[in-house]
Amino acid sequence: MGEVRFFRAMALKAILALLGLPSILLLAPSLLIRGQQRPSVDELLQQFEISTVFWQQFKVAKAIVAANDASVLRRLEPWLAHKDRCLRGNAAYIFGRLGNPRGFDVIVAILGDRSEEREVHAISSAGGTSLYGQIRQDRYYAAHLLGDLKDPRAIPILVPLLTDPDVNYIVPWSLGQIGDRSAIKALIGSLSDPNPSMRVLAIYALVELKAAEALPRLRQLLNDDARSNFDKLESVAQAAQAAIAKLQSEPVR
Repeated sequence: MGEVRFFRAMALKAILALLGLPSILLLAPSLLIRGQQRPSVDELLQQFEISTVFWQQFKVAKAIVAANDASVLRRLEPWLAHKDRCLRGNAAYIFGRLGNPRGFDVIVAILGDRSEEREVHAISSAGGTSLYGQIRQDRYYAAHLLGDLKDPRAIPILVPLLTDPDVNYIVPWSLGQIGDRSAIKALIGSLSDPNPSMRVLAIYALVELKAAEALPRLRQLLNDDARSNFDKLESVAQAAQAAIAKLQSEPVR
């Protein structure tokens, strides 16, 4: 179990680094009202509505989901058309996790949305805002949310995006989080990706899926010294070696 958590943490740190997001998105303490163990649903909704930073708002969204009160959806419905795609996606995540099919549909629509009519917060290398950067961030975050949603219907949507340079780094993580073994074949194919970072991320996802069938291909990577471009610059060979040890210790299916 400890090794699985390690692989998950490594993959998430890599994804955040590649997107340029702070690790606080995953590791920060809850942003819920201080001094209260269990804020009311109404308090959570108020926090959600005043949040303007998408990764902070997502923390609140997860708490709303945990409250398991579908009555919140009526109040959150206008957010499904919010101009900020990331905030829209957070609302859609709540809908999806509370069993409303509109949530999944909205997130998938954001993933395919390249229109120019949107709020732009992404900063370009020159210091100004970047429409292209915002489109990339919005689509990338939508692919991330599909992993959080854990809906197997996302598998055929995500698999073709393993070669999409705007979102491909997040796709292996999302496939691993969904947990559907139908993604294994495509992830094994990604072990031949020319980008060593993608090969490492695919390895992490295969471990998450307990994909023992990937062992022959992983052994072929033990001499692959190309390094990923995130965190500790782990080589493909190092990731493969750790994955082989983990997968060999898994019970035979």
